[in-house]
Amino acid sequence: MPRRHPDWIKVKAPGDANYLRLKRILREKNLHTVCEEARCPNIGECWGNKTATFLILGDTCTRGCRFCTIDKGKPLALDPEEPRNVAVVVKDLGLDHIVVTSVNRDDLPDGGAGHFAKTVFWIKNLNPGIRVELLIPDFAGNLTALKTIVNSGIEILNHNIETVPRLYGKVRPGHTYEGSLGILREAKKMRGDMLTKSGFMVGVGETGDEVMTTLRDLREHEVDIVTIGQYLQPSNRQLRVERYLGPEEFKAFKTAGEKLGFRHVESGPLVRSSYHAWSHVS
Repeated sequence: MPRRHPDWIKVKAPGDANYLRLKRILREKNLHTVCEEARCPNIGECWGNKTATFLILGDTCTRGCRFCTIDKGKPLALDPEEPRNVAVVVKDLGLDHIVVTSVNRDDLPDGGAGHFAKTVFWIKNLNPGIRVELLIPDFAGNLTALKTIVNSGIEILNHNIETVPRLYGKVRPGHTYEGSLGILREAKKMRGDMLTKSGFMVGVGETGDEVMTTLRDLREHEVDIVTIGQYLQPSNRQLRVERYLGPEEFKAFKTAGEKLGFRHVESGPLVRSSYHAWSHVS
């Protein structure tokens, strides 16, 4: 069974009016959020503040990261109405910053990049002035797909490194540390005016020195924003938590990241990649 969380991890159960309204709207439009699929502990806070991270390209992933609860298997065909439906809900919520992410779709020639671009088009078309952040997969290193993303009109490109290099085989089978760094590097080369962002979790067996190495690697690849959060085992099918880090350790990571020159460092036990995303670029 998953380990009992320390007191500083506990959050209030969701259920306020904004949360219930957003849940109803998402079901009506047949939309998914990573907040639900990944069982994010911040869902009550974020949905209560009328923000969510939309999950496009379906809810079934073609890979099997060992920390993630999203279903793995053969995905269904793309929903052609999904890009516009996301934009309609964003408009209804009255947001000025939106995050869109996806499952891995290795079954598609472009990994779903074109679907991402259509979603950005509709969001921008129905919501003039909105800031769009895409949290993307690695597209198996397909730079043509990456260029489609970069040229879609987004303000922030996010691709999570997720863990330190030594633990990739344990945590992210099917991915490589160098490949993820390469996506971030190439995206910045394609559009120097676009902010790049990445994040990783701690508590899966990494050392403090490995955390610092990962921070330095991200900064050397010109990443602007970084997020660091505690890994929480969602169910007994995922990796166990090796260690719970205290709030002071997260503060130390934040200080270290700021000294390395990141534009913004979001570091804390409950931090996830999209947590307080609107504040990262203010």
